[in-house]
Amino acid sequence: MEEMKWMGQWWRKVLRRFKRQKTTPLAANKRPVAPERQRQIYNADELKQLPISRSLKKNLERLKAIFGPSGDAVFRPFRLGVGEPIPAVLVFLDGMTDKTIINRDILKPLILESRQARVEPPGKNVLGWAKESVLTAGEIHTAHTMEEVVTAVLYGAVALLVQGQDRALTLSVQGWKSREIGEPDSEVLVRGPREGFNETLRDNTTLIRRRLRSPNLVLEDLQIGKISHTGVSLAYLKGVVSPDLVLEVKRRLERIEIDGILESGYLEEFIEDNPYSPFPQILHTERPDRVVAALLEGRVAILTDGTPFVLIVPAQIISFLTSPEDYYERFWLGTAIIWLRYLALIISLILPSLYIAVTTFHQGMLPTRLLISIAAAREGVPFPALLEALFMEFTFEVLREAGTRLPRNVGQAVSIVGALVIGQSAVQAGLVSPLMVIVVAVTGIASFAMPAFNFAITLRLLRFPLMLISGVLGLYGLMLGILFIVIHLAGLRSFGVPYLSSLAPLHISDFKDSLVRAPWWAMAKRPVEIAKLNQRRLGRALQPSPSQPGSPQRGPKK
Repeated sequence: MEEMKWMGQWWRKVLRRFKRQKTTPLAANKRPVAPERQRQIYNADELKQLPISRSLKKNLERLKAIFGPSGDAVFRPFRLGVGEPIPAVLVFLDGMTDKTIINRDILKPLILESRQARVEPPGKNVLGWAKESVLTAGEIHTAHTMEEVVTAVLYGAVALLVQGQDRALTLSVQGWKSREIGEPDSEVLVRGPREGFNETLRDNTTLIRRRLRSPNLVLEDLQIGKISHTGVSLAYLKGVVSPDLVLEVKRRLERIEIDGILESGYLEEFIEDNPYSPFPQILHTERPDRVVAALLEGRVAILTDGTPFVLIVPAQIISFLTSPEDYYERFWLGTAIIWLRYLALIISLILPSLYIAVTTFHQGMLPTRLLISIAAAREGVPFPALLEALFMEFTFEVLREAGTRLPRNVGQAVSIVGALVIGQSAVQAGLVSPLMVIVVAVTGIASFAMPAFNFAITLRLLRFPLMLISGVLGLYGLMLGILFIVIHLAGLRSFGVPYLSSLAPLHISDFKDSLVRAPWWAMAKRPVEIAKLNQRRLGRALQPSPSQPGSPQRGPKK
């Protein structure tokens, strides 16, 4: 009893001590920040309303308060002119600019020219004199608010502020390090261009400009992200793209309110039509040639700074089943590869479910010899076909994910060796049948034939519910699941374009670019559902005529 009484008293003391503590002990124990280390936080609206002062000292105080104790913020003071020199300062971020250009084209001309020529006194047009007669930088803009100055500096420009001037000059001298343009790893081709996008927005727009040297190519720049101010560029061809499509893309992008955009996947989730659908409704690519081909069809490309993946809208299901290489080889080979991908799609989606349904409920559909062979292979396996397939599919997906996340050389070895070892061990242990290992292996290989990675993932995910419903209802469940998927696809749209076009709605003229790969001289028109204003893309009389006896070559019909 005494021990219980002592424990009760001790517990009451603990509770009283806890109640006496403040509700925010971390805030109470926080050390006060020195006034010189405090930083005022500005948002974009405040900076827009903050004009540039004529006092250079006041402007510097504001800029230092905005950038805070950042080690890469450089404030380079100097003086213009002789006799009564005018104080001035350059503001830029170290690492975002090219110091060679700053020293050669900005500082050197300003200091030397101002000493050799007579500079007008404060209050006159000193910045105009510097812009027109001294500075040799290629791109110079005039800023009137602190928001324009800060934005330019954050994008790698240099801001020039002069005493007595209520405006500033911003000079584009970007010079950060970027990845070299190389072949994209996610879309490897045997025949085709070897260039791929990198993480710099202006490099990516240049790759498109090099392939489309047309004044009708429009690149509209936007900024998304209240804190990151990520650069986004819309690319489309005037006269080819539908104006309503461009307005809809801009409307969906401009309504995005988020603190930062780090990758184009952020934008994809915000602007897609049906975010709850497992099927991707926006195509992404690293290849400039694929983007240019989409622009020529009347689509819109969305380029995001900081990522090599460009979004293409609208997208149809055929967009995820074709590769740029299909159009670089002869049309017979392109058509055969497209049909092969359709077959791989069916195998990847329903082969395990079909095996489960037939071996569990519909054994009478199998030939007698095949049925005996399957029964002999499954003899001694303690699990039903459903659990057997789920176990092997789960193991295969884990190995595939592990191989993706590991270094490339190690990952490939882990995936291949792991699949062989685990499959052989599972068969020898009697956990799965050899035929199930073959089914899962063929299914996995078929999923690799999909050109679009996000579409292949969708097939991998849908495979599991189809296996479950086939294990419960047999072929009736498999047909029910396929019917549900087809109904869902028929009602899916991408920026107003039906996902299954040209099949639903039916457009016979678009079969040349979906079910088959017609020769280039036969693909005279753009997709009906996309380019409604300007459908024709080929000249007339381009179809080759049969060679005459003795003629060395073919020629166009006359």
